[in-house]
Amino acid sequence: MKTTDLIKKMFFELIPILIMIALVPFLKEMVLSGLFLVMILIGFKIKYEKKEIIVFLIGFIFMTLIELFFISTGVETFTHNRLFGIPLWLPLIWGYGFVVIKRVVSAL
Repeated sequence: MKTTDLIKKMFFELIPILIMIALVPFLKEMVLSGLFLVMILIGFKIKYEKKEIIVFLIGFIFMTLIELFFISTGVETFTHNRLFGIPLWLPLIWGYGFVVIKRVVSAL
């Protein structure tokens, strides 16, 4: 695969995450969570590679636990904290972020 094709592929994989992050300051937590869930489902519908749901769940669960640890130690605080002290949308971004990382690494 040519370098330019690889860069294009990685960029297109990152677009959903970049959109999700860009929307955080503008939408309410429940709307963000629902929109992120829809975006993730659409992303999986467009392209799903073997065992990506497991990668998503590992990112979702593992990073939720890490965020909870950070909150318990005072390293992080959130003003919108519905899921054990963290925003509902955050584990969704982490889970899909793990999928994007897997796809980028596979492309390399």
